[in-house]
Amino acid sequence: MRKVAQYRVLYGDTDQMGYLYYGNYMRLFEIGRAEWIRSAGGTYHAMEKGGTFLPVVEAFARYKSPARYDDVIDIAAQPADVRRASVKFEYQLSKDGELVAFGHTLHAFTGADGRPKRMPEDIMRLLGGDEHGS
Repeated sequence: MRKVAQYRVLYGDTDQMGYLYYGNYMRLFEIGRAEWIRSAGGTYHAMEKGGTFLPVVEAFARYKSPARYDDVIDIAAQPADVRRASVKFEYQLSKDGELVAFGHTLHAFTGADGRPKRMPEDIMRLLGGDEHGS
């Protein structure tokens, strides 16, 4: 898994205890996913303009060590399981080389109407999936 972005924790990102609020980890996962796709030569905007959407159908995070205000978080991401109608992305968040959290999101492929669809070939190539489907 490779680093695709960094994020400095803002004061407004923290909870009363001074930790990065747990829900904001999903936002960092989203940054990682979008930047991984960008680094592979695509964008969410282009996918959606082409009629393909990737709603989250499952999300998981394991918190290992708290992140606090002004910490710089390294975000690593990668697609881990690319299928014809879904893709699973995995993430690792770390600061100063220490694992802060890890997790995954599972995305279905849908059209603009929200109905499931098969992943287009160009997106399959972008994500590095099996072109014959699994």
